[in-house]
Amino acid sequence: MLAQLASEAGLPEGVLNIIHGGKESVDFICDNSDIRAISFVGSNAVGEYIHARGTATGKRVQANLGAKNHATILPDADKEETVKAIAGAAFGAAGQRCMALSAIILVGDTKEWLSDIVEEAKKLRVGSGFEEGVDIGPLISPEAKERAEQIIGQAVKEGATLELDGRGTVVPGYKHGNFLSPTILSNILPSNIAYKEEIFAPVLVCLEADTLEDAISLTNANPYGNGCSVFTSSGASARKFQHEIDVGQVGINVPIPVPLPFFSFTGSRGSIRGDVHFYGKQGVNFYTQIKTITSNWQYRGGHLGGATMPILGNSKKG
Repeated sequence: MLAQLASEAGLPEGVLNIIHGGKESVDFICDNSDIRAISFVGSNAVGEYIHARGTATGKRVQANLGAKNHATILPDADKEETVKAIAGAAFGAAGQRCMALSAIILVGDTKEWLSDIVEEAKKLRVGSGFEEGVDIGPLISPEAKERAEQIIGQAVKEGATLELDGRGTVVPGYKHGNFLSPTILSNILPSNIAYKEEIFAPVLVCLEADTLEDAISLTNANPYGNGCSVFTSSGASARKFQHEIDVGQVGINVPIPVPLPFFSFTGSRGSIRGDVHFYGKQGVNFYTQIKTITSNWQYRGGHLGGATMPILGNSKKG
């Protein structure tokens, strides 16, 4: 469908090519000498493989990998707005986006807000994405649903508390659909599987911290670095957070901190392989090979050679 629409829009034949396949297709792209740059978005295992194989053949590679995006909630935040923002960012698109808000850190008394987040999540309607009024569509495949449900079950076995269980959701008319309703897990430790894994589903894990400093340390200790947010009414707290956090994209009272496309998508640490980001000036630079031409037209004869660099003021007529 995408290729057909691109053709109808006037894109010249051969500019856009869509290839379906597995490892063999990936290896072909990485090894083909006519392909000079690879831009990838996906899982860590695949992205790290593509980066290693692609760069080994001299290609530019930018690979955006997994994420575990955190939101730190401070007691002075606007409770109503924060609760709504958390629910939307955690469960929108069924959690299947690299910037989904999948972990929150409740600082101090905000642990009492958990029940409000649960109630807000219950309001979201699950169903076919083509139906009016639906907030959350299905997961991409039966395998994705099965994996998410297995992680939820294992998380509980490891000590997590199931505040809201979205498993077993059946939507009328779609009895074989890959539906998973919003799921919220509390009493999460950094060692819990639901915290360590990118679930890519409408699953929110809830951690607790005594102070902003503890929340920052907890976020920085996570290997991923796509995005994070802080909810607060304090400019001082926001400034401290944005300066001390080691994550590429930071939101202040913004649950999904993705800037407009003319800025670059600046995920960091375990969320990227490569040194040039997507979008913006960096995105243009990634797809640009710079060529420098050095010319000298002042001579019509004589000797042009020399043992020195052709710098300003160093040239002598022969």
